[in-house]
Amino acid sequence: MHAHTEPDDLIPLKVLIAGGFGVGKTTLVRSLSEIPPLLTEQAMTAASIGVDESDMVPGKSTTTVAMDFGRITVDESLILYLFGTPGQSRFWFMWDELARGSVGAVVLVDLRRIDDCFPAIDFFESRRLPFVVGVNRFPEADDYDADTVREALALPADCPLVWMDARDARSSRDTLVTLVEHALSRTTMVRAG
Repeated sequence: MHAHTEPDDLIPLKVLIAGGFGVGKTTLVRSLSEIPPLLTEQAMTAASIGVDESDMVPGKSTTTVAMDFGRITVDESLILYLFGTPGQSRFWFMWDELARGSVGAVVLVDLRRIDDCFPAIDFFESRRLPFVVGVNRFPEADDYDADTVREALALPADCPLVWMDARDARSSRDTLVTLVEHALSRTTMVRAG
């Protein structure tokens, strides 16, 4: 925060980072947060065998059980509070509470397993909450053009689709900027209508 900025001048926005298990939500929060992020990752145990589908994410040994939290100051007047959702269906009961008061969401997609993102897309569409889809680039994922991905996900024409790398702060920040711009444009349209 800059010295000349008064706390009353700050606009705080709550943003969700959602998607399937192991898609990069914690990584995105970790790459962007200017404070030490609050992470609720726990070691995966034998009890999760048959409950969490971890076959497509070899080497993943932890899982988010409640949420991840981080903060990023975009400029002298805008702060984003990042809330990463848990990816497994057994923790989806948390999503309604996490979504309360949010301006929108980034839905992360791993093109190797796109079916994992449909619950998040359905969740935000049913609540009419603005979201963008961030295709998180995994090395083993095939390359598809935007029209193919958009069609496979049955995305509305006005839903932004971006290619990004959750490990890279600049790429993640650009995705958040796209979300904020999209959310603001939808708010303006609603007020005008």
